[in-house]
Amino acid sequence: MPLSMVGPGQKVRLISVTAGRNVRNRLAAMGLVPGTELEVISRGRGPVIISVNSNRLILGYGMASKIEVA
Repeated sequence: MPLSMVGPGQKVRLISVTAGRNVRNRLAAMGLVPGTELEVISRGRGPVIISVNSNRLILGYGMASKIEVA
């Protein structure tokens, strides 16, 4: 399922990123690579706030939609 559909408080594992090389590289630089565990802190109509390795990241809804998690 896409990260944009995960509810607050849920912990998931990143499976893949269905985007171009530039977006994949940008996410990898933030520590978002396949196998990474993350927790959704907040999700609304706008950005998605996640916690990854004790860091909080803010992703736009469009970018979060391209991240497949399980």
